[in-house]
Amino acid sequence: MSVGIVSYGAYIPRYRIKIEDIARVWGDDAEILKAGLRVNEKSVPDVDEDAATIAVEAARSAVSRSGIDSQRVGAVYTGSESHPYAVKPTSTIVAEAVGATPVLTAADYEFACKAGTAAIQTCMGLVSSGMIDLGLAIGSDVAQGAPGDALEYTAAAGGVAYVIGNKESELTAIIEDTYSFTTDTPDFWRREGMPYPEHGGRFTGEPGYFKHVTHAAKGLMQKIGTKPEDYDYAVFHQPNGKFPARAASMLGFSKEQIQPGMVVTRLGNTYSGSCMMGIAATLDQAKPGDRIFATAFGSGAGSDAFSITVTDRIEEIRDSAPKVEELLANPTYVDYATYARHKGKIRLA
Repeated sequence: MSVGIVSYGAYIPRYRIKIEDIARVWGDDAEILKAGLRVNEKSVPDVDEDAATIAVEAARSAVSRSGIDSQRVGAVYTGSESHPYAVKPTSTIVAEAVGATPVLTAADYEFACKAGTAAIQTCMGLVSSGMIDLGLAIGSDVAQGAPGDALEYTAAAGGVAYVIGNKESELTAIIEDTYSFTTDTPDFWRREGMPYPEHGGRFTGEPGYFKHVTHAAKGLMQKIGTKPEDYDYAVFHQPNGKFPARAASMLGFSKEQIQPGMVVTRLGNTYSGSCMMGIAATLDQAKPGDRIFATAFGSGAGSDAFSITVTDRIEEIRDSAPKVEELLANPTYVDYATYARHKGKIRLA
């Protein structure tokens, strides 16, 4: 029995800040930063937006896009690095907001930027076992970056939700298989009570990102007997524009394969929503029969790889909720002071 994506939905705040406006405050060279990061601007949450409200908006789009009965959702899992409560689940808020309560099981996930794809894998297992009818897996973040830190140039806000099921007539995309590669690599961390994460600088590339992404990707292709040319599209975690392009090249994927899902240049890094946002942007333009290869990465560290085939149903539901490109369009730009207020970087005594 096949298992896969029944529906999907995304949400991106309308506010943006340009790299130049951040660099101007810290005296950095914006052109050098843009060339190195391959990011021009990033999304900024509104003053009343957090990982929970973003997750709710994405989940509502996912439910409405396919017109499913939300009472069929038996599991809600939300992955995030920025859950608004240390003790109080985001997932119960989402379940209530979409009308899925009482829900059989709900929990919040944390694994840096791959918590959302871990939620997808969990829902796949629960659906395949028959424990639930549909599962709702979400990656949502209001990403943190300390003032003046390199992360501040890319840490963005956004979320994506996927409804996972196994009824053939409902599947928009079949998840053929998944494979993960995980080690204890402390390349990025934030202790309880710390407002901003710390990172190991260049070690976030190797032995963090590239080791885990390539091992998971190669592991999946070896497991199911595929190669890069078997896929129409490829998506890799997008902490910046440079890393996914390099990972694709290392694995044998082309620029043309990754371009449709490369949203980081105008969005920034949405952490748990990053790879999932790239998949959503790809689904927004994929045709029935197209195959998508995707690999998420989370510091700490691990990667989840997926092989996905799009079905005919994509044509039926695609236009029933906002597409990623529509969410990226017509932004409202803010200056650094407004951005700092929206992000809570300015604290009252």
